[in-house]
Amino acid sequence: MMDPTTDNAGHTRDPGTARASLEALRAEIAKAVVGQDPAVTGLVVALLCRGHVLLEGVPGVAKTLLVRALASSLDLDTKRVQFTPDLMPSDVTGSLVYDARTAEFSFQPGPVFTNLLLADEINRTPPKTQSSLLEAMEERQVTIDGTPRPLPEPFLVAATQNPVEYEGTYPLPEAQLDRFLLKLTIPLPSRQDEIDVLTRHAEGFDPRDLRAAGVRPVANAAGLEAARTAVAKTTVSPDITAYVVDICRATRESPSLALGVSPRGATALLSTSRAWAWLTGRDYVIPDDVKALALPTLRHRVQLRPEAEMEGVTTDSVITAILTHVPVPR
Repeated sequence: MMDPTTDNAGHTRDPGTARASLEALRAEIAKAVVGQDPAVTGLVVALLCRGHVLLEGVPGVAKTLLVRALASSLDLDTKRVQFTPDLMPSDVTGSLVYDARTAEFSFQPGPVFTNLLLADEINRTPPKTQSSLLEAMEERQVTIDGTPRPLPEPFLVAATQNPVEYEGTYPLPEAQLDRFLLKLTIPLPSRQDEIDVLTRHAEGFDPRDLRAAGVRPVANAAGLEAARTAVAKTTVSPDITAYVVDICRATRESPSLALGVSPRGATALLSTSRAWAWLTGRDYVIPDDVKALALPTLRHRVQLRPEAEMEGVTTDSVITAILTHVPVPR
């Protein structure tokens, strides 16, 4: 299927068309997933920012289906890894395999060599295997036996996890969490959305066959690159930059937090705010863009103090309170 952001000769069309193609992703994903608009928006923002996404929710709220629907809406190579307690790092990155016919070792690429990697239930595997993705997510390469091997472009990790209080889970290390651009929480559906889900299943919807549900590719790598180029031209005023810094510095001074947002987190918030501004049709960032992306961009980059956690304080409530107290630029 031809990408809406290119003409018949393969030349990139205008940014408005690139924006329309990404908006079309929502319609395609909606053919398989009911509701969850904030999560869909977060996935699109991550694509624009070359970032990775962590989706957290209880079992059965369509986390995996959401990523599979995104993959089916993109004309990109996709692979899936089911993370289990016995999964080894080489099962993700690949390894050197001895070939008896040539008496030489050859590299066998792992599933990480793809455009969109679905890391399903990533917190059900030990930290050693989780950490095998660190280099891939940050540097877009994998080093095997001292040889760096570049990953395809674009490259996005969409990981799902169950809440850490569930049995059989391992908490993700701070360094791993910080590699994710966004952490999206997937709530239980509303009553009407749940009725819609059951109605679809009663009418024959099969979540294992998204093609039958009508999900088709509507964007490809060229379209994504056109959109990213347009996002990079979105204007950020000095006041907005200072606003982002003030929010992140306030997390470091919060009495409820043992760990605040790092400069990497501030850079991520600026990046996601620009992408959101462009998606909404503006070529400049306003404070509301920063507020809209603050929670998913920052919630996994802070740590609560034990005493605050015992009192029922959450990272979301701390960040929300900070947003209400940090002066908003005019």
